Order: sequence, then C-alpha cells, then structure tokens
Amino acid sequence: MMRVFSREEQEFLRQHLQQDPAQLALQAKRWPQLDIPKLAQQIRARQKAKSKIPTWAANLELAFPANLSVEQSSSEVTAEFKANLVSGETLVDLTGGFGVDAYHFAQRFNHVTYVEQQTELAEIVAFNFAQLGTHNITVAATEAETFLQQMTAPVDVIYLDPARRGQSQERVHLLQDCEPDVLRLLPLLFQKSRKVLLKTAPMLDIDLALQQLSHVTNIWVVAVQNECKEVLYLLEPGAQEAPLLTAVHLKPGQPEESLSFTKDAEENAQVFYAEPQQYLYEPNTALLKAGAYKWLSERFKVNKLHRNSHLYTSTELQPAFPGRIFEITAKPKPNAKELQQLLPEKKANITVRNYPLTVAQLREKVKLKEGGDQYLFATTDLHNKPILLLCRKV
Repeated sequence: MMRVFSREEQEFLRQHLQQDPAQLALQAKRWPQLDIPKLAQQIRARQKAKSKIPTWAANLELAFPANLSVEQSSSEVTAEFKANLVSGETLVDLTGGFGVDAYHFAQRFNHVTYVEQQTELAEIVAFNFAQLGTHNITVAATEAETFLQQMTAPVDVIYLDPARRGQSQERVHLLQDCEPDVLRLLPLLFQKSRKVLLKTAPMLDIDLALQQLSHVTNIWVVAVQNECKEVLYLLEPGAQEAPLLTAVHLKPGQPEESLSFTKDAEENAQVFYAEPQQYLYEPNTALLKAGAYKWLSERFKVNKLHRNSHLYTSTELQPAFPGRIFEITAKPKPNAKELQQLLPEKKANITVRNYPLTVAQLREKVKLKEGGDQYLFATTDLHNKPILLLCRKV
C-alpha cells in the first residue's frame, strides 16, 4: 500500500498548488530533499481536477494518478446525481477509473465493488478510499469482462462508463468502439445484475443507442452549467415500455432543474410557429440533446421561430422556461454600420442557430467584438429567411 505524503511534501503541495508544475520541475535543485517530479505531477493533476472534483483536489491526504485518469473521471456533481438514481444492497462499478463514481455509490449502497484493469491506478484508488474513510468498497484489479464472468451471485446494479478512446488514443463514442463492448456483454450483464446503469458520451445519438440497447427504462441527459456532460441509460431485463427521457441541468449550489417526457409526447405535441415577438427563449443544452423540441412549445406555451432553429418566442413572459430568456430589443440587418449604431461599444455575445454563417464569419462581417451585456442571435424565421435578433437578458 502506498504511503501518505510526508508533512514536508504536503506543505510543499499546499504552498505551490497554484504554480506552474513545469517551472517547479525545472527548479528541482532548490528542494534536493524532495521528489519534485512526483510532486509536480500531483500539482498538475490537482489543477486539472479543481473544477471537476474540488473536494478531492484540495485534500492533500489523497494521491492523484496520471492526468488522463483525472480528465476522464466524473465530476463530483454528476457522480452525486448518479448515486441517487439507483439503490440497493450491492453495486459493481466495472469501469472504476479514478473512483469518483464508486465513492458516491458507496454512500447509497451497503457494498460496492470497484473494478479497474490498471493495477497502479487501482492501488492509488484503494489508498484514497482508505483516506476518505470509505470501508464498504472492495477493489478488484482486473479486466471488466474477466470479473463479470467470474461473478457468482447477481448484484442489484452494475454500472459501466466504457473508455471512449481507441487503440491510438483517439476519441470514440459509438458503443461498439468503446471498451468494454457493452453490446457484446449485454446478455452477461443481465445475467449478473438486476439493473444496468450505463454512461455514454454526449456525442452518441440517443435514437441509435435505443436501437442497439434492449430494455431501456430511463434515460437521463445531464448538463452542468449548460454544458452537456453525459447521457445515462438504465436497463432492466424484461422491460418493454418506451423509456422516460429526463433532461437534467445541474448548477453547483443550486437546486437541480429536470424535466421528463417521452418520445411519444414529443412526436404528438402541438407546436405553433410565429414571427419573433417580445421574448426569445433558448432551451438548456440537456433539453436540446434529449430532443424536446415540439414538446417544449406545447408545455410552456411558446412559439417556435422555425422547425430547425430550436428557438422560441412569446408576447407574454414565460419565466419558468428551462433555459436562457431574453427580451428582443431590435431586429437589425446584418450590416456593420447599423449594428454599430445600436451597439456603441462595438461588442455583443453572438449565438448562431440555423444560420448560413458561423459565429466567426458573422462577427467578422458586422465588426463586433465578443462580450458586453448585449446578445445577438442569428437564426432563420418561419419563412426560411435569415434574421438577426438583438436582445438583452431577462
């Protein structure tokens, strides 16, 4: 088992957490009694982890692995959310990684088994679990498929977050390209567990995943501070009904926002289209990924600007709309002179949705810098005409 950092090493980490690790490594001769390359690696990993797992990054009793493991780990906020989706006595995390998910599952389950094929990483994580006072997790340093085949009794839940890097370290997102191959293992997963919770890349098409996976009961699309982070599928053997889709928007320190709907509700929703009215609505990224387009229009009594724009408008304010809300102040032409008269500071936050130019191209055309408190939306109206909408946040 690894040793905890000495007091001198912890003090070094504490004093230099904000400094450039590469510079510290170059100055190693200043601290001949310390293993500076090792400590520089710890600082680098903590700096990368600070926004995702701030509690662990600040804990100098913990050891951090190679940076890739930190980059691929779940954040504290998403791990805590996942832990509340399932419950039971026993859970197996077949793709343990840095152990953030397993740690949070262990707060909900009597016993968790963490499985990781990289022996060194598994040793680091076992050390960290002990430092965190978590004693209901068993660490197994072996391959996921090997462990799965050797399981004797079924568990309540198996959790998987397959590695999304190919043999050449390129990013992949299709289920059959990830490791382990969930599609091939599905029969065995159902044999060894009552439920399977699967995390996939946000890039994976939900409809394609539903075609490939069987017995999906729930799908959660999870965004953190309006950035889509992961999509979760709950699978139960024998389930036949259409899954419930839930779009979740997490903001640290604030109540979670979640809305649930079904594919049938989306397909059968009544949607209305209109010219831009007084207010403009932009759904959060979780809802856009989940595909709640027509359903949003019906649910919140707002009109779509265009079938493919996924922007909405209304004459009366709908403050409960899940996303950003703006008041439209002008409908300018894509003309630099006109826009600069409306924007004396010559800057605006530009968003492009269903428009023939990119943000960079439009910014160059109208000669506006990024920033300020004005928002310029470039989109297409119900007559297929490109339009600009100048707005301020409500």
